[in-house]
Amino acid sequence: MSCIYIENIAGGLDTEKIKEYLSKSIQGRDLKKVLLVPPDITRRNSGAGLITALYYELLSDVHIDILPALGTHIPMTRDEQIFFFGDKIPAERFLEHDWRNNITKIGEIPGSFISEVSDGLIDRSIDVELSNYLLDKSYDLILSIGQVVPHEVVGMANYTKNIVVGCGGSSFINQSHFLGAVYGMERMMGKADTPVRKVFDYAQEHFINKLPLEYVLTVTVSEGEKTDILGLYIGKERECFERAALLSQKHNLIFMESPIETCVVWLDEHEFHSTWLGNKAIYRTRMAMADGGRLIVLAPGVVKFGEDVEIDRLVRKFGYKGRDKILNHSKTEPELQNNLSAAAHLIHGSTDGRFSVTYATDKLSKEEVEGVGFEYMSLTDALKKYDPEHFSPGYNTMPDGQMIFYIENPALGLWMANDRL
Repeated sequence: MSCIYIENIAGGLDTEKIKEYLSKSIQGRDLKKVLLVPPDITRRNSGAGLITALYYELLSDVHIDILPALGTHIPMTRDEQIFFFGDKIPAERFLEHDWRNNITKIGEIPGSFISEVSDGLIDRSIDVELSNYLLDKSYDLILSIGQVVPHEVVGMANYTKNIVVGCGGSSFINQSHFLGAVYGMERMMGKADTPVRKVFDYAQEHFINKLPLEYVLTVTVSEGEKTDILGLYIGKERECFERAALLSQKHNLIFMESPIETCVVWLDEHEFHSTWLGNKAIYRTRMAMADGGRLIVLAPGVVKFGEDVEIDRLVRKFGYKGRDKILNHSKTEPELQNNLSAAAHLIHGSTDGRFSVTYATDKLSKEEVEGVGFEYMSLTDALKKYDPEHFSPGYNTMPDGQMIFYIENPALGLWMANDRL
């Protein structure tokens, strides 16, 4: 199927127009069993919750299963399912991806290719592993649903990322994330063609294209609780991703005239419950932060560091202590060698002393936060000084005359100072 798309819609697509295009994508097909693969609630501004619910409605005479592309994230609760997808989809229709188990190797990307795309930095082959649910031949169609937006690991999120990472196994997730960290996120963020994306493309071309898989991609912007879908792209071809990436680069890249001295970022408690997720506040602002600047992260929902017990333990043990230290540890410490995605995350979350990061939370202690390399402020104290209710996105003047730059959701953009491009 060639790419079906509608884009550059001022004010966003309305539900009926979205439904019209989703209907086109399945029109005339003899479908008996369909697997929908949306993101989880950590991508709640993607429009994927609405799209999943609409497909469920349109395919009412078809057996539907839904496999949230969790990647390394914890499974969704029933309340989160209802919050994101609505209450019309029963709990028994949801499957759970397990990135450490219930996966099968479907191929291998040779080390020579990895060396070529990484400028010789890494030459180790990568196993392509997928959830066994995706390999179930009883599905007539698999629809991967998600948002194209700047991303710290691959450059621009989604397309094959939703499959090889969101529904992938530990080997692929570990090694692809580590490739991105070693190559350097600042060389990739906001770009559609990166070493990691080339690895994903290799997997798509050689292995994944054998599946009855099509992509449903969105580009969105949000303000407060309102999300506007500016573009919708449906099809098998990479053209869908390329078109979506161009639109996202237009709307989700924010260029700053000068670096930010003090930045305050709000992490919505429905979406961010760990620093594994919440460090998007660091990733997406690092190219805009001034040397010696201060990043203050308001984190009411952050209760832990890693998404599972093992990753949480590794973050606590090694901390966000700098790229060089983590790279050295990854060569000598078996625990990190076996969990390279954790090593990559620790590199991504480290500022190497260029600017400071203060986590404001009442659910982690001062000792815990400082133990991983961040500064601490109680959320209660932080909200007295930095109350989001009094801020608008962008620059705000504090009562004492201080200028702060406020971001209400770091997952929706990439901020870059012009002199750092």
